[in-house]
Amino acid sequence: MTYCVAMRLADGLVFASDSRTNAGFDQISTFRKMHVFEKPGERELVLLSAGNLATSQSVISLLERRAGTDVHNVLSTGSMFETAEIVGQTMREVIRRDNPDGKLGHVDFSCSLILGGQIRGEEPRLFNIYPEGNFIEATEETPFFQVGESKYGKPILDRVINYRTPLNRAYQCALISFDSTMKSNLSVGMPIDVAIYQRDALKPCFTERVEENSIYFHELRQQWHEGIQVLFNQLEPPELAPR
Repeated sequence: MTYCVAMRLADGLVFASDSRTNAGFDQISTFRKMHVFEKPGERELVLLSAGNLATSQSVISLLERRAGTDVHNVLSTGSMFETAEIVGQTMREVIRRDNPDGKLGHVDFSCSLILGGQIRGEEPRLFNIYPEGNFIEATEETPFFQVGESKYGKPILDRVINYRTPLNRAYQCALISFDSTMKSNLSVGMPIDVAIYQRDALKPCFTERVEENSIYFHELRQQWHEGIQVLFNQLEPPELAPR
């Protein structure tokens, strides 16, 4: 399992993904879930992946192989919408190739992707691409998407993130969302890959791999934990009258 989150905000885009694909008592595996396609000054594209690792790696490999060729590809599209269509078509192609008859019901070949970025002349855009290859786009009312083990990190995003949230606060909130997820689910783990893009810059303004020994992440985690405890203790408890 994995956890990825991406936000489309007034000031730009924020992406974060963990790197754990398998966790057990005797084995922990990590793979990067964030993939970047770019033409500096012309387009910046980021893909976050969750689900079947073989499928997602095949999709990324095909997209990379075709980029820069004469085939219509993610580096030659005229819009982010076209780019999302190509990614969805590639996902369907890989699943049909690996499971042409759809008979292996005990194997889940599906994967989910978040595609975000900006092409010069367009606004920054963000898409959630489903295993079937279709997709939806983020709006000002729904400015973030999650894939993977999303339920533990969603409450903090719902309460804090809106379209006008500054990029640094969004980054902070994303890390808290990951901390909440890792607190409740062993299958999500460090390191966390982060990329932040300012609107119209067409290059990242901040990238980081947040490791287990990150001082900022450790301090943020501790402040969040202590703050929740303080707030909870300040709440007025109910009167429990005896029956």
